[in-house]
Amino acid sequence: MKNLKELNYGIVGLGIMGGSIAKAIRQNILSQNGATGKIYACNRSTACLSQATAEGVVDQTFTSDKVSEMIPLCDIVYVCLYPHATLDFLVDHKTEFKSGAIVTDISGVKGIFAKALPSILRDDLDFIIGHPMAGGEKEGYANSDAKFFINHNYILCPESFNKPENLELMRNFVTEIGFTRITETSCDVHDYKIGFTSQLCHVIASALVESAGDPEITAFGGGSFEDLTRIAMINAPLWTELFISNKEKLCQHIDNFEAKLEEMKKAIQTEDSDSLKAFLEKTREDRLAMGSIRTVKKS
Repeated sequence: MKNLKELNYGIVGLGIMGGSIAKAIRQNILSQNGATGKIYACNRSTACLSQATAEGVVDQTFTSDKVSEMIPLCDIVYVCLYPHATLDFLVDHKTEFKSGAIVTDISGVKGIFAKALPSILRDDLDFIIGHPMAGGEKEGYANSDAKFFINHNYILCPESFNKPENLELMRNFVTEIGFTRITETSCDVHDYKIGFTSQLCHVIASALVESAGDPEITAFGGGSFEDLTRIAMINAPLWTELFISNKEKLCQHIDNFEAKLEEMKKAIQTEDSDSLKAFLEKTREDRLAMGSIRTVKKS
C-alpha cells in the first residue's frame, strides 16, 4: 500500500472544507518524521492562497487558470467544489490527472456521481465518492480548522469500479486526518439519510427563522431558538443546489415532517392531552435510541 507520508495532495477549492483538509494533512500526516509529500492548492481567488502559503499549510499554489499544471503532480486530488461544478471539473480536466491517482469529493449529494462517473472517468483513475460530515457555519479558508474532523463521521460510498487497495488507503487517510468513524453505504442510501439528517434540518431551521415575522423576538430567547436555527446561517447557492439535486428524497422527508407537525397541531388544538403526552414520551424514547447508534458501521 502507498505510504501517506510520501504522497502529493491536491486541493481544488481552498474554502472552509478544502482549507481544513489541507491543514489536517499538514498537521497529522506531513509533519511526521520522514514525510516527503507535498500539498498543492488551487483556488479562484488568491487571498486564501497567500494566507495558506504564509501559514505553511501548502507548498505551492495555483490560480484556477493554472490548475492544469497542478493536477498531474497529485497522487490524491480533493475536489472541494459544489456538486455539479465537481462533475464539470472532472470532465474539463479528464486528460490531466496523474495515472493511478485517487480523486475524491466532499459533496453533500451522491446520486449524481454514481450516474455520471462511469462515463467520464478514465480507466487508470479511481474516484472514491466521499462526504466528510464536519465543518462550520462560516465560509472561507479563514474559518477552516483541522479540528473540525476530530470525533466526526466520514461517509464513503464504494462503487464497483473502485480498487480495494485504494479504498483501504482512503480509510487510512480519513482516520489519519482525525475522523473517528467511517460509514460505508450506497449513494442512494446516503442521499436518503442525508436528506433527513442534514438537508431537512436546514429546511426546518430556515422556515423557522422566516416564520418569526419579528426580528426582535429573539430578545425573549432562552437558547432553544438559537440551538434550532444555528444552521439557518446558510450558504444559499450551495444549499439551493443540494436541495434541488436531492429533491425527491428531501420532499419525501418534508412530507413526513409535515404529517407529524400536523399530528401535534391537531392534538394541541383539540386539547387532547393524552395523545400529546404519548407523542412526546415516544419522541423522548426515540431520540434516546437514535443517540445510542452513532458507531462505525456499514449500511
